[in-house]
Amino acid sequence: MRDCTSTDAPTVFPAWQASLALGFLRDGATTRLVRRTHRGPLRVQKALYPEGPGACHVIVVHPPGGVVGGDRLEIDVDAGPACNVLATSPGAAKWYRANGRVSQQAVRLRVGAGAAIEWLPQETIFYDAASVDLDHEVDLAAGSTYIGSEVLCFGRVAAGEAFARGRIRQRTRIRQEGRLLWWEQGILTPDGIASPLGMRGHAVCATLLAVGRPVPAALQAHVRALDPQLASSQVKSVFVARYLGDDGEAARAVMAQVWALLRPHLLDRPACPPRIWLT
Repeated sequence: MRDCTSTDAPTVFPAWQASLALGFLRDGATTRLVRRTHRGPLRVQKALYPEGPGACHVIVVHPPGGVVGGDRLEIDVDAGPACNVLATSPGAAKWYRANGRVSQQAVRLRVGAGAAIEWLPQETIFYDAASVDLDHEVDLAAGSTYIGSEVLCFGRVAAGEAFARGRIRQRTRIRQEGRLLWWEQGILTPDGIASPLGMRGHAVCATLLAVGRPVPAALQAHVRALDPQLASSQVKSVFVARYLGDDGEAARAVMAQVWALLRPHLLDRPACPPRIWLT
């Protein structure tokens, strides 16, 4: 493992070029992981079925434990028709200082007809002076469902380290049957985080996006009642919940509650939190 936590002299570490491709197919009543290829330090260990054969849970593992300048991660997930897939991570993702090089992550999700993907990684921590490009693309077939959440932590609040330098570029695109449903892009910098039009000085932001059945007003009200720092709305085909705060664990807990409220409505399944969330 590379020791990348120092913030002193600009040591340059060799960059990882890692990729992971997963394919799922429905086999009778079972969602099966039928394709699993990886290059570099990205992988899943095994398919898990904590709620029965119909829904497959996977934990995406990045063994080095952190991402440094120049690293590139590519994740591709293809859920065939009628599959139910939940993907999460074993812990917080850490993006270290850039050392003059941009780190990149590209996630591509394809959701077949009548299928569902829940993309629920744990929190992401951007160290001071990180420079990161994040691309997230979802392509949905007819009658499919997507739930995705992210918790972004700028700096290490508990350690007293602010995000005083650096930039995070994000792009999110969601299409269904070729039609663009959601397009969002932006660049987060220390000035933007401090701005009253940005994060208003908060160190943590979280977002949940859901595409599927429209979320009724009564359920939206239940979501908003979870926390005063939480807002939500139905924007045409996409349900959006956003949170601002200063504690990554608190933000993750709020997003987990939002997901637990929405899942029965969107998937006809009760919430089944991955066991890894409790460790």
